[in-house]
Amino acid sequence: MGRLRLQSSINAIEEEPEECEATSSNKSALGCMINSEIGAVLAVMRRNVRWGGRYVSGDDQLEHTLIQSLKTLRRQIFSWQHEWQSVNPSLYLQPFLDVIRSDETGAPITGVALSSIYKILTLDVLDVNTVNVDDAMHLVVDAVTCCRFEVTDPASEEVVLTKILQVLLACMKSKASVMLSNQHVCTIVNTCFRVVHQAGSKGELLQRIARHTMHELVRCIFLHLPDVDNTEQSLVKGGSSVKNENAGLDTDYNFSGKSENGSGASEFDGQLSSGVYNSASSGLIGGMMDESIPRNDNGKDAVPYDLHLMTEPYGVPCMVEIFHFLCSLLNVVEHSGMGLRANSLTFDEDVPLFALGLINSAIELGGPAIRHHPRLLSLIQDELFRNLMQFGLSMSPLILSMVCSIVLNLYQHLRTELKLQLEAFFSCVILRLSQSRFGASYQQQEVAMEALVDFCRQKTFMVEMYANLDCDITCGNVFEELANLLSKSAFPVNCPLSSMHILALDGLIAVIQGMAERIGNGSLGSELTPVNLQEYTPFWMVKCENYGDPEHWVPFVRRRKYIKRRLMIGADHFNRDPKKGLEFLQGTYLLPEKLDPQSVACFFRYTAGLDKNLVGDFLGNHDEFCVQVLNEFAGTFDFQDMNLDTALRLFLETFRLPGESQKIQRVLEAFSGRYYEQSPLILANRDAALLLSYSLIMLNTDQHNVQVKKKMTEEDFIRNNRHINGGNDLPRDFLSELYYSICKNEIRTTPEQGAGFAEMTPSRWIDLMHKSRKTSPYIVSDSRAYLDHDMFAIMSGPTIAAISVVFDHAEYEDVYQTCIDGFLAVAKISACHHLEDVLDDLVVSLCKFTTLLNPSSVEEPVLAFGDDAKARMATVTVFTIANRYGDFIRTGWRNILDCILRLHKLGLLPARVASDAADDSEMSSDPGSHGKPLTNSLSSAHMQSIGTPRRSSGLMGRFSQLLSLDTEEPRSQPTEQQLAAHQRTLQTIQKCHIDSIFTESKFLHADSLLQLARALIWAAGRPQKGSTSPEDEDTAVFCLELLIAITLNNRDRIGLLWQGVYEHIANIVQSTVVACALVEKAVFGLLRICQRLLPYKENLADELLRSLQLVLKLDARVADQYCEQITQEVSRLVKANATHIRSPMGWRTIASLLSITARHPDASESGFEALTFIMADGAHLSPSNFVLCADAARQFAESRVGQTDRSIQSVDLMAGSVSCLVRWAQDAREGTAEAEAAKLCQDIGEMWLRLVQGLRKVCLDQREEVRNHALLSLQMCLTGVDEIHLPLGLWPQCFEMVIFTMLDDLAEIAQGNPQTQKEYRNIEGTLVLALKLLTKVFLHLLNELSQLSSFCKLWRNVIGRMEKYMKLKVKRGEKLLELIPELLKNTLLVMKTKGVLVPTSTLGGDNVWEQTWLHVNKIFPSLQSEVFPNHDSEPLHSNPVLGESASDQTE
Repeated sequence: MGRLRLQSSINAIEEEPEECEATSSNKSALGCMINSEIGAVLAVMRRNVRWGGRYVSGDDQLEHTLIQSLKTLRRQIFSWQHEWQSVNPSLYLQPFLDVIRSDETGAPITGVALSSIYKILTLDVLDVNTVNVDDAMHLVVDAVTCCRFEVTDPASEEVVLTKILQVLLACMKSKASVMLSNQHVCTIVNTCFRVVHQAGSKGELLQRIARHTMHELVRCIFLHLPDVDNTEQSLVKGGSSVKNENAGLDTDYNFSGKSENGSGASEFDGQLSSGVYNSASSGLIGGMMDESIPRNDNGKDAVPYDLHLMTEPYGVPCMVEIFHFLCSLLNVVEHSGMGLRANSLTFDEDVPLFALGLINSAIELGGPAIRHHPRLLSLIQDELFRNLMQFGLSMSPLILSMVCSIVLNLYQHLRTELKLQLEAFFSCVILRLSQSRFGASYQQQEVAMEALVDFCRQKTFMVEMYANLDCDITCGNVFEELANLLSKSAFPVNCPLSSMHILALDGLIAVIQGMAERIGNGSLGSELTPVNLQEYTPFWMVKCENYGDPEHWVPFVRRRKYIKRRLMIGADHFNRDPKKGLEFLQGTYLLPEKLDPQSVACFFRYTAGLDKNLVGDFLGNHDEFCVQVLNEFAGTFDFQDMNLDTALRLFLETFRLPGESQKIQRVLEAFSGRYYEQSPLILANRDAALLLSYSLIMLNTDQHNVQVKKKMTEEDFIRNNRHINGGNDLPRDFLSELYYSICKNEIRTTPEQGAGFAEMTPSRWIDLMHKSRKTSPYIVSDSRAYLDHDMFAIMSGPTIAAISVVFDHAEYEDVYQTCIDGFLAVAKISACHHLEDVLDDLVVSLCKFTTLLNPSSVEEPVLAFGDDAKARMATVTVFTIANRYGDFIRTGWRNILDCILRLHKLGLLPARVASDAADDSEMSSDPGSHGKPLTNSLSSAHMQSIGTPRRSSGLMGRFSQLLSLDTEEPRSQPTEQQLAAHQRTLQTIQKCHIDSIFTESKFLHADSLLQLARALIWAAGRPQKGSTSPEDEDTAVFCLELLIAITLNNRDRIGLLWQGVYEHIANIVQSTVVACALVEKAVFGLLRICQRLLPYKENLADELLRSLQLVLKLDARVADQYCEQITQEVSRLVKANATHIRSPMGWRTIASLLSITARHPDASESGFEALTFIMADGAHLSPSNFVLCADAARQFAESRVGQTDRSIQSVDLMAGSVSCLVRWAQDAREGTAEAEAAKLCQDIGEMWLRLVQGLRKVCLDQREEVRNHALLSLQMCLTGVDEIHLPLGLWPQCFEMVIFTMLDDLAEIAQGNPQTQKEYRNIEGTLVLALKLLTKVFLHLLNELSQLSSFCKLWRNVIGRMEKYMKLKVKRGEKLLELIPELLKNTLLVMKTKGVLVPTSTLGGDNVWEQTWLHVNKIFPSLQSEVFPNHDSEPLHSNPVLGESASDQTE
């Protein structure tokens, strides 16, 4: 019931009985101690003449009662047999207390008696179990607070006062202090304060002790607040309404003191009386406050505590009294205005500082328990905070600092009860003082900024400001303002960096790091869906179901913030065109489709930034809708228990009162109607309210318009308002109060535009207290990142700019490190909340500080970099961000690459940056590859540039350059400083892990990877035809290396990169006309990509292989230079990936590349090797590549580059490929349907025809061995294909296109000029083979051919060719002339045997018999009789075989 709960430890004495001896010795010890104190007091008394003799009273001589009582106690003390706890303490305290109370004793005696009491209190003799302890404690307090003594000298007086303080503090610290009543505690504090007050005119030591004691007392008392029961029943009659309570105290219970030093005596009277200690010497102003500020919410004193409660054991009532007293100590300044300059150092800052220190102690110890006690809470919410707002604008940095400390403590413990008060403090104090434009001194700015930074270090402060204030349409954007303030304050504008800039930076980084720390705790903003309003709901009615559950309040505050932003945009539109502004809000569902008065009124009431002139014009309009809006607008105000002038001030602050009288009339009618509804106590009716309001407006104009010379007096004002209250007069006091209020404080009918940071006027404070009852509950945030995405989006830009500027201006490494921490925190937040633009901005900003992008003006950029700590730290940070958060970098890659290229130019990159990226993964065996993985074919051995040699790169290369002494120019030995700088540079680059960006690119998000590739292409620049500078080419080569590296590292995402990579390489290839490192890198990089990716990306195989056609587009000179290496790479490609190349298009590219090499002296060997790999034993031949490979083999056969053996091997490859056709034909017949088999056979026939056509061409080769071998191979291909079952119609075609054409061509060569004959040696041998081939093939196929309708024509052609060859005139042609009759004869015999050549009666061109002899007889007339000796006889039974006889003859 508002009192202290007894602590269990107090019973310890009872619970632990001691042994008898110990108890008796303890008793004796206490008895001796008290005895010695009696002796001490008596000894001092005896030194005084007054007490040394005897007093005579009548006839008897008696001792003085004070001495008598002490002696009596001395006699009794050793006779008490009981425990000390069972002895009434009054028995042994009373004699000492009598001495203290006596006004006859001098200061020394009183001092000794006080010391005795102090000693007894500190020995823990008294505790809650002691008999009558409550009476004893009350006696002590009463006696000490009413202590009287004669003052003999100032020093002794100070001693006594010090001891009084000692005893009072000991009372409060004693275990028995819980038995003190509320009134006694108040008396103790009152007495102590009077000593503090008196000490002002005494010595410094007493002052210090008195203040310290006061602090200790307050701490002792409020330390127990958490242990106090709930206070509900400690109020009068059970305290029915907590809301209306306040700190106002009944006049019977207030602190006071009176000093009577004139008679040379000090007297402390323990009464409680009204007000602050009234003494001229105190410098304090009597009274609570100026009349202009009501003492509490409702203008009346709150219900006082009753007398009975004040005599109960102490608890909340005395704490309320004391706290109220401490607050009243602050009411020492006129509250005529709370402006910045109104409160200067003209009054002593000592008292407010003292009071604020005590209040701070009370709040520190009371802490969260205060919220359970409505009266204490109410004091803090209203009176204390109002004073803090005032003292916050003090010119004294000490006071401001203490105010800020108190507000920080209040934030920690009671922020849920102080939402609007905190907003007001930040808006009207911190934001005003922190900026010089409001006239604050540098010290004020610094203290305010320090306080703000302290708040920022509270992890949830900014989140709660944002959730509670920025996302509330009725509050200001405090988070946004504070974040902007910190950003701006960190900017050094035209001045060097100061401590203030660093302080602001600390605050900014504290906020950012708080966000970064919350990232791992879940609920990231990226999961939050964007807010969208789909239908109209009254925005001022939006409520949250549960303010304690993030599931509910997070979407709620985000929705409210969205509405607030839209309202601000609507306000902007409204200020330009009211009609369009309202239409915009209807379009965004913030106003209903059909406007209603309430919604428009609430828009005017709750939207910041509206043009108050336009609002005033709208509200004053005579249009019916506008009048309805005006009445609804007035209805949004709460004028409950407000003075009329205060209500009018608040009403007219929200818009500009129109100038026309009719409009003023309408506005005041609406106001007075609302005011009368809510405050009908004094005014009789609405008319009275209206007339008085008009009168106040006129008085205001009269008093504050400079053009009015004769001002209205109080009497004039009262006279003007006679009989307006329903025919009666209003109370004179009431009117006087209104008159003076208007005179002192003008009602501004032209309120300032815009949000700004308004001053906290009394009327605004009253309004704030009204609003605080209705405002939504305070949202407490935990350590999860609910709103960080939205908050960071607001502050990221200014934050990056501010940190960058400080970093730029800073000169010390600790500041650098602070900035770097900030940059890394920004990067972390940007990445985790997917704010790619922010991260790009950060990267751009940081890259500037690396100095790597600056045009190099220094002689030794490497050493300059080594000496520049800022540049090195920035460089490490850039690459740390690139490695950690690369997934979310987009355009920033360009800047990062610029830095990398600069390091490359300086030779500072590790040599492995580009190579490792690809080589590491290449060496790892892949489960998809067969056998051992291929070693890197494009290692440095193959990649030695044929163009310009590259200068030494890599760290060691750069280092060796620095140290080299044997260069052309003699260089001096580097100094130690240079070596150290160089060493620092190398260490920095190692810390950057630049190579990881590329080796780990396979883990980058797709968007980021694509941007990185584009940045590389962009950094390489477009290749130009003609000469480029070696430096540009070096850059382009390096970029290409990196591009190829990331392409190889991302084989699973090659589709994403391929288009850009291919186009870049194509540009290089097509624009290069001379061999150089760039085109070399492009061509071999392309081959390498194909080599590596073909096994994994079958769906891209065609595209990859098609890209190799770029090689065919190389300028002839360039191609010639690289042909051998290209062929080696193609050969490797084929060997590794033959099974993965399936499409004709892919093979066409490969075949084209191989064919080109046939005539290149260096490359042909590798090309032939690759072709052999494909064709030998038909290992990798397929229908898709058969014709292409045959054609390539033909080109190798015809090539004169290699040895004749290679041509013969090529012919063998061609001939050997027939076995594949046979195999495919068999497979087709066995495994496929009839229709498909027929189609496949047709395709095989066409392939075979192309093959034999190719062999036919080789048969014309100038080299005898080659053409003869080709003829025999052709013969084999023509006669060894029975199993293919070629279509019958193919043979006439074959004879025509292959055999006859070949014979004709050979004949033509044989008949040629001497030069030709010289080139074709031994042509006659070839002619013999050719004729044999003709007859062999013809006879081999005779059965099939004879069934053809065109057989006769074919046969005529055979005879015709023999006839032609008979007529040939060649050297050594005898053999030919001998062979032809024999071949013809054998042919005829076989035809006769097979029944093809038989006499028939048919006439015409198709008669074989007739046509045969018609032609044969022209050459060999005798043959007919040889073949048919007897035309009429039976056919011969002998069956000679032409092949054997012919071959025998040949042999």
